[in-house]
Amino acid sequence: MDIKNVTVIGSGVLGSQIAFQIAYSGFKVTVFDINDEALVKAQRSMVTLTKSYERDMEVTDLELKETLSNLIYTTNLETASKEADLIIEAIPEIKELKINLYKQLATIAPESTIFATNTSTFLPSDFAAETGRPDKFLALHFANQIWLNNTAEIMGTAETDPDVFETIVAFSKNIGMIPLPLYKEQRGYILNSLLVPLLKSAEDLLVNEVANPETIDKTWMIATKSPRGPFGILDIVGLNTAYNIALSKDTDDSKKIAQFLKENYLDKGHLGIQSGQGFYTYPNPSYLEKDFLTE
Repeated sequence: MDIKNVTVIGSGVLGSQIAFQIAYSGFKVTVFDINDEALVKAQRSMVTLTKSYERDMEVTDLELKETLSNLIYTTNLETASKEADLIIEAIPEIKELKINLYKQLATIAPESTIFATNTSTFLPSDFAAETGRPDKFLALHFANQIWLNNTAEIMGTAETDPDVFETIVAFSKNIGMIPLPLYKEQRGYILNSLLVPLLKSAEDLLVNEVANPETIDKTWMIATKSPRGPFGILDIVGLNTAYNIALSKDTDDSKKIAQFLKENYLDKGHLGIQSGQGFYTYPNPSYLEKDFLTE
C-alpha cells in the first residue's frame, strides 16, 4: 500500500504538529477543521512551528518553504477526504465527536483510504464499527513536540488487516518517527499508560492544596533529573486536553480536577504553551531559570 496524500482532521496543538511533520517529510497534507477561524489559527501555528524546526532541527529556509507548500487547508470534509490515502483523526477526546466523524467519513472517503485515530485515551475498537472499514482502521499515536519526541505508537484491533498495520509502521519511519508497535489494545498505549497517572497525581496534589505547581515540579525535577515536571508537561499537552481527559473519567476526583482546570485556567484563556500562559508563562517559564532548582 502506497501512501502519498494524507489528511489530518483537527488542527489543534497536536493536529498541527502531525500535519507539519508529515509535510516536512515530503507528503502532500490536507488539514481539515470545522471553520475558517480554526484554520487561520492553524496556519499561524504552522508559522510558529517553522521557528521550532529552525531552532531544534536546524532546517533550511528552503526546506521550510517546501513544507508549507505541501499544506492545504479546507473546511469541506468531502474535499479533505476524496484523494486521501491516509486520514489521521486528531480531534478532541470526546467520544461522541469521534463517532460522528467516522460515520461521516465512512460514506465519503474512498474505499482504499486507511483511517487512523490519534486518540490518547480511547481504544480503536471503540470506533471501528463506525468507520465502515474496520480492517483499514487502527490507532497511530504521536507525542507532543513531535519533531523532538518522535514516537509513533501503532495499535490495531482484532480486525485490523496485518498489511495495513505494516503499512503504517513503514509510513511512520518515512515521516521520521520511531515506530512502536503494540500487539494488544491498551488504553493510553505505552506512553500515556505511564504518563497519565503521573500527571493526575500532580493534579491531585494541586487541587487538594498540598503544594503549588512550582514545588511539585521542582520535587520531580530534582529527584528524577527530568528536564521538566508534570505541570510543565501539562502545559505542553494543553490544558484543554487535560480537561477533556479528566472530564471523561467518571470519578469524583477527576470531576474535581476538571472543574478546577476550567475555573482557574480555561475560563481565563490559559491553555498552556499554545496561549502563552498555563501553569507557567511563556516563552520563558520559570522552571527553565537557572536558579529554579536551587531555591
